[in-house]
Amino acid sequence: MSDSDTFSIDGAGLFDEPDNFLPKPPAAHFTNYERTENSPEDEHSIKTIKLRLVGKSPLWGHLLWNAGIYTANYVESHARELVKSKKVVEFGSASGLPSLLCCIDGAEKVVATDYPDADLLYNINYNVDLLPFDKLIKDRVLSVEGFIWGNEIKPIKDLLGGDGYADFLIMSDLVFNHTEHHKLLTSCKQLIRPLADKSKPRSGGKCLVVWSPHRPKPQMVANDFKFFQDAKEIFQFDVEFVEMVHWDHPMFPEDPKESEELRKRVYCYILHPTW
Repeated sequence: MSDSDTFSIDGAGLFDEPDNFLPKPPAAHFTNYERTENSPEDEHSIKTIKLRLVGKSPLWGHLLWNAGIYTANYVESHARELVKSKKVVEFGSASGLPSLLCCIDGAEKVVATDYPDADLLYNINYNVDLLPFDKLIKDRVLSVEGFIWGNEIKPIKDLLGGDGYADFLIMSDLVFNHTEHHKLLTSCKQLIRPLADKSKPRSGGKCLVVWSPHRPKPQMVANDFKFFQDAKEIFQFDVEFVEMVHWDHPMFPEDPKESEELRKRVYCYILHPTW
């Protein structure tokens, strides 16, 4: 090697990757939720909730799902019955929208949970901080906790306080996780408040389950519905079908048109304890 071929290891940029070597991860983005379902006296002057969504997530936290908007609307329109002065847990919170609404709508305590991924939990906390609502109330009412379904629930019970039961448990677009159904139902059963009076069905807590069939193959859809069969037959929940609505668009419009009608559907169920 000649002198002209030598180089210095402390030269700047020797091991730097060129700008286009790897694609940069998508940046976080924002969307708005317009409050339309609740009565004016409960709106606390908040008409619009701005939400930060992660740029990309293998756990799908980068999207505001049709089922998520339906869930938010349902929470708002049933706030006096399901939320006011109640203890609430949300699984798979992503943006945390239903939990934020429960805080605004007068819940006693709300625990927003998602998989303990740093980006997801940061995003929920970001949206909590972004919410234009009394900080003292937010700090007292709303907590964010990493949680894997089926794992130890004591941290959530401790955050709820008192007897540790949730009066209202929110699950939006989670049943597509077929391998996790039993873990999810186990955690639901451990956290939901039992019957207040065993002679009065549906007098306990309520688990709201909202979902859409994103994978339209018959076996996949059958596996979605199996969640509710297992909830009844294995976990002893009283399964109430509330409704099915057609959204104005599917989540993934680029998918085949022949499955669009099915993918536009949003189903709503409530699981009631029988114990």
